[in-house]
Amino acid sequence: MIEEKEKKFLTVAPFQCAWRKDLKFREAGRGCVAFDAFAHNDVTVVFRENVGSQHYHYKRDNSPHYTVILGSHRNRRLKIEVDGKTVVDEEGVALCCSSMFQSYWIGIYDGLISVGKGRYPFQNLVFQWLDSNPNCSVRYVGLSSWDKHVGYRNVNVLPLPKNHMLLWKQVDSGEYEGTDDGEEELEGGQMSYERRGLENFLESWELNDVLFIVGKEERVVPAHKVILQASGNFPLRSSNEDVIQLQDATYPILHALLQYIYTGHTQISESQLGSLWALSLQFEVMPLGKLCEEIVERFKLNKKLFDSGKNVELSYPSSQPHCCMAFPSQLPINVQRLKQLLSTGDYSDINIYIEGHGLVAQPHKVILSLWSVPFSKMFTNGMSESCSSEVFLRDVSPEAFKVMLEFMYSGELSLEDSVEFGTLLLQALLLADQFGVTLLYQECCKTFLECLSEDSVGPILQAVSSIPSCKLIEETCERKFAMHFDYCTTTSLDFILLDETNFSNIIQHQDLTVTSEERVLNAIFMWCMRDKELCGWEVVAELLALSTPDLLFRDRLQSLNNLLPFVRFPLMPYDLLKKLGQSNIRRHVPIFDDLVMEGICYAEFGSLRPGNDQNPRFQHRRSSFKELQYICDGDSNGVLYFAGTSYGEHQWINPVLAKRITITASSPPSRYTDPKTLVSRTYQGTSFAGPCMEDGHIRAWWIVDIGQDHQLMCNHYTLRQDGSRAFIRFWNLQGSLDGKTWTSLRVHENDQTMCKADQFASWPITGPHALLPFRFFRVVLTGPTTDASNPHNLCICFLELYGYFH
Repeated sequence: MIEEKEKKFLTVAPFQCAWRKDLKFREAGRGCVAFDAFAHNDVTVVFRENVGSQHYHYKRDNSPHYTVILGSHRNRRLKIEVDGKTVVDEEGVALCCSSMFQSYWIGIYDGLISVGKGRYPFQNLVFQWLDSNPNCSVRYVGLSSWDKHVGYRNVNVLPLPKNHMLLWKQVDSGEYEGTDDGEEELEGGQMSYERRGLENFLESWELNDVLFIVGKEERVVPAHKVILQASGNFPLRSSNEDVIQLQDATYPILHALLQYIYTGHTQISESQLGSLWALSLQFEVMPLGKLCEEIVERFKLNKKLFDSGKNVELSYPSSQPHCCMAFPSQLPINVQRLKQLLSTGDYSDINIYIEGHGLVAQPHKVILSLWSVPFSKMFTNGMSESCSSEVFLRDVSPEAFKVMLEFMYSGELSLEDSVEFGTLLLQALLLADQFGVTLLYQECCKTFLECLSEDSVGPILQAVSSIPSCKLIEETCERKFAMHFDYCTTTSLDFILLDETNFSNIIQHQDLTVTSEERVLNAIFMWCMRDKELCGWEVVAELLALSTPDLLFRDRLQSLNNLLPFVRFPLMPYDLLKKLGQSNIRRHVPIFDDLVMEGICYAEFGSLRPGNDQNPRFQHRRSSFKELQYICDGDSNGVLYFAGTSYGEHQWINPVLAKRITITASSPPSRYTDPKTLVSRTYQGTSFAGPCMEDGHIRAWWIVDIGQDHQLMCNHYTLRQDGSRAFIRFWNLQGSLDGKTWTSLRVHENDQTMCKADQFASWPITGPHALLPFRFFRVVLTGPTTDASNPHNLCICFLELYGYFH
């Protein structure tokens, strides 16, 4: 259901800026970009109304823009600039990390700029600034640098509606201290996970299963077996009652040891440091033992430090100093040993049964209570489970429950790639929501957003639409579906299972990207009929000749009347409108008749009723495509010719010379490897791309880049043989969004079409890939030509592409 996710890395060279078309706010002036960055200084993010060039730099930008610089002034300050003028210069805030990737997010909402750390927006807010004269037109996000390389990865642009704080409340990590009331309860009566950290169980009688008897006074100190055994080697038995005698120890020493285990830090007087060292070695709490040893050695080098009367601070060295604290990270607990205790059931005090599956796990109450308020209340509020060692659950997936348990014991989401990956992820998300495991819910949401693809968006949207806590995922899915509308409504008919609200939101979405209004009309008819076969309005007209709307659309007849006004009939070709006007649909569906007649009147007279100039039905979609249709070999209807006219603005000139497109070859430029020849309108006797090694194979290729502001759904292409007899037999036409990862649009195996010099030949692109937009296109030779003396030269002197251009 979900494609294998890939982490995308991007390195920006000094004084450059990377722009990607997908890094764009859904709504101008409102959006959030979340990313990981690795840099010594100057992680620079630019927000503009339009994209800039690769060599763009904010210091030379005269157009309105915002610039946020993390780690400015040699990683000492946070800076925010408006149109090149510094408005914020804050010391010690949102600095960079040069030893590891650090997660950040930057949100803009009508001039309110928010900066935070962490993988999720609105957790750990570190700075906010409000522009008194906001720029509400910024839309594109550029990733830039200053004098050193900056590495970026996992870059995501997320929507930022007016109630964005409410949308993210359920995935807030708790580090953002937005309230000062100090209450321990959240909405619904659930305590936040961070306020119920392991430190709350330090020397607590709650859920304890082992006792220390300390000193001659025999002071009793409670603890928890699973925590002790995961952090050291204590003399424990598997029975419920266990006692550890420490006659030679004192309470302050044991308290310091337990405090270090349960919180990751402690303090003790210098005179007691040696005793703590000895106790940590006795129980093999090695991180504490090593720390005590280092401090003692340091004291030996400077004897003046002895007996100064000061306390010694001891803290566990966290490997994730900037991340939100999630058990068991930042604690001296061996995660592998902890997971082993879950696997073996050693020291377990609870058996979990799931109806129909029997015993599925033997975890530990204290771990479950750490993460989940419902579990905590179950074990401590006098419920039957409080005095029982058994819990019975129903309507729960055992596989998803095990995923949740593994997360509780490791702090990491671990899912194996399989055909059930998406289903299991959704079940884990629902369980996390049900049991209040906030950080697992975060991770599931994040994974959904990272793995979202054109193929998975429909099933995911269908699954989450009825879950209130998945509102953000639902909105993101609707936008993804709208941006790939042709593909999502053609390659799979699962979209007919969407509910009316979701389908209506997609049809009305401001980012709806579609090749024609006829496709919108056909999709509405298919959805209303629940048709399981691909069909168009012509089929509907034929069916209505033998049936009635009530029988054909059944309970979705009213939905048809609700959805048809969202089709922009006035923008349809006049010939199509005339055909629609002559169809049976007009006679059976009154609103269809009205809308078609409105479109015909607009096409014939071009006039609008008062107020219709603001009606969306009369406005071209912002993301619409222009159809550039193949007519014949060598025609002037292709994309590359269109680019040479500055997209219809003037007479044709070579688009390579006009810098409208870029063409590269597998071999260096030369007299016979000339990029501008490939799109010229004159015949070239010798034109070829020479061979190179690629992934261990000999390849030759030409690559066309139609520009960062443009994409093409390619459905036809033309080649022209040069004057040689090196006729191609094995080659592919491929498309790419980034120029690195290629999708084969048409594969040619022993294709005998090319057989003479100066020959044109054209081929259609069919199937789902013809509905996917790409920026880069490549003709790549995959096997030898007919010329044995030069079998690896790609000898073509002309290339043209056709399809839907944006």
